Amino acid sequence: MDWERVRIFLEVARAGQILKASKHLRLNHATVARQLTALERSLNAKLLERHTSGCTLTAAGEALVAAAERAESEFLKVGSSIGGQTETITGTVRVGAPDGLGNYFLADQLGCLATRHPGLVIQLVPLPRTFSLSRREADIAITLDRPKQGRLVLSKLTDYTLSVYAAASYLAREGPIRDQADLAGRLFVTHVEDFVYSRALDYASVLGRLMSRRYECGSVVAQMEAVRSGHGVGILHDYAARRYPELRRLLPDVRFVRNYWLTSHPDTHETRRVQEVHRFIATAVKAARSSFEAD
Repeated sequence: MDWERVRIFLEVARAGQILKASKHLRLNHATVARQLTALERSLNAKLLERHTSGCTLTAAGEALVAAAERAESEFLKVGSSIGGQTETITGTVRVGAPDGLGNYFLADQLGCLATRHPGLVIQLVPLPRTFSLSRREADIAITLDRPKQGRLVLSKLTDYTLSVYAAASYLAREGPIRDQADLAGRLFVTHVEDFVYSRALDYASVLGRLMSRRYECGSVVAQMEAVRSGHGVGILHDYAARRYPELRRLLPDVRFVRNYWLTSHPDTHETRRVQEVHRFIATAVKAARSSFEAD
């Protein structure tokens, strides 16, 4: 069996689409399709049902995915063992993170790590979404909820808090906010409900009952910029809001506590490059833990 064809098949199985897999593999779409057909012929079995919207695995395909992932895991372990004999750390590590932590903490911290290791490529993906480690969407993922299933290397990263904020310019223009009653009639800068991907994001409903006017933004960064610009009142991450002196923390009795969880897949966790990035993130957050909670 040709391992290169199996590797291509595995990427298609994870991506669910030939086109998406071809981009990940940096191969031509037709080449990927041709290699899949050749693999099916060599095995005399249909592995994928191809549809216009994507691909679904057959029973034979599911069996091959399981076997291929076991083989991939062994390759990674051997590679880690060989690579561990040298001082140089090379390869690519993708880190999936919530956009708040990714943009306001990890972007700076992981940049420092990247400068230390010229052969290490760190891909930081700070998006408001979840990441599948089993599908290799990321090597390390930071989640808002503690994962309850799947084979994972899991540890709690830190608690963090969110509070109510407005810009000084907004308060000077629209008047002070001393208690929750003062929120009536204010513009609430918040997230888009359709994009909520975690139960940990349910804090907006508390103030949403008090402010009927809404400006909904699809990312933490957009919410931050809208509040900083003086457009309304929002619930922001305290560790991010501290960066901006124009922001004022309001209603000190209203505070939301959430947590971040650090996860990696056991098949790749032992590779030296993943271990280095994993250890660095845990150490950096521990060193800055006091900044993740409101004073």
